[in-house]
Amino acid sequence: MQHLSPKEADAFLQTHPDAVFIDVRSEMEFLFIGHPKDSIHIAWNEFPDWDVNPHFLAQVRRATSVDRPLVLICRSGNRSAEAGQFLEQHGYSEVYNVLHGFEGPLDDHHHRGSLSGWRFEGLPWEQC
Repeated sequence: MQHLSPKEADAFLQTHPDAVFIDVRSEMEFLFIGHPKDSIHIAWNEFPDWDVNPHFLAQVRRATSVDRPLVLICRSGNRSAEAGQFLEQHGYSEVYNVLHGFEGPLDDHHHRGSLSGWRFEGLPWEQC
């Protein structure tokens, strides 16, 4: 798996129209916090128990093929890295993880979005 900064991921998506951009956060995060424009939602794990989504692989397979590049994003880059490793173990060879995710790491006041991440970088996003 390769890791890209948010700006590198955005540039990659612009130059690779065949890539599939998957937001692996929970449905609540995707809908209420916002998500990168043109990303699709397939949760890696979900509230309330945060177990790995048993349908994750099947949902990814419905959305794409093993021959297309996958760009994965989550809140901070951790869940998307786990999901990317899982997909590589299941035959996906071109997987990219967005470092710092959508909101980035916690700052000194335990808030996200003030240090790095997709939204911090001013990249296109939307909220439902």
